[in-house]
Amino acid sequence: MTISAENLTWKIGQTTIVDSVSLKAEPGKMLGLLGPNGSGKSSLLRLLAGLRKAHSGTVTLDGKDLRTIKRNAIARRVALVEQHANTESNVKVRDVVKLGRIPHHPPLGGWTKADDEVVDGALARVGMSDRHEQYWQSLSGGERQRVHIARALAQAPTEMLLDEPTNHLDIQHQIELLRLISDISLTSIIAIHDLNHAAMFCDHLVVLQKGRVVAHGTPEAVLTEDLLRDVFRVEARIVTSPHHGKPHIHYLR
Repeated sequence: MTISAENLTWKIGQTTIVDSVSLKAEPGKMLGLLGPNGSGKSSLLRLLAGLRKAHSGTVTLDGKDLRTIKRNAIARRVALVEQHANTESNVKVRDVVKLGRIPHHPPLGGWTKADDEVVDGALARVGMSDRHEQYWQSLSGGERQRVHIARALAQAPTEMLLDEPTNHLDIQHQIELLRLISDISLTSIIAIHDLNHAAMFCDHLVVLQKGRVVAHGTPEAVLTEDLLRDVFRVEARIVTSPHHGKPHIHYLR
């Protein structure tokens, strides 16, 4: 099962935000989206989730045009974790996670023991089981992010799209979350700022600049000193980490 895009373009007025982007997420692998702020990563994820309509190009799910698939059917397969998802309602953590089960129920379908087990498992995976009765407004930014991940896991998706999921998390939970996503048997596309984390956890990378793909491939092929200089405007040296065998970036002062 896989999600892909072909020549995807999306604009705001006369400004092109996503410009002829093509990509393919490999089944069961993690695809990282890299690029400076404003490069189109968040907009691309919303297009891939079917939440925005492209001006041209197509998104396909298992080779089927996303526009021909019913919204509820997409929601049963594709989970989106947005960067700034929030709610003004002071609901309990468990109730937020339970929202992930909505696509799996008919309009008059009742809650089941199996749903409870899925929700419990999702909370446990993100380390929030002991907070399930806590109210949303009492949570820190990092805790809220972990609850949103749990909500997405409760959807039992086969594809997960994540927009900067490690924002607001301390380093321990950043690593734990990325390890969790990489270990789950699903296809994931993740927009991420930390290039060393991308190198450690992503199987393939797509680099965006001003809405266009400027590089794609394995971390070893994509993360070069020239690319860091040209796209991210930083000087760095790249070595192979003796700990995990992936590229490690040393930024220069």
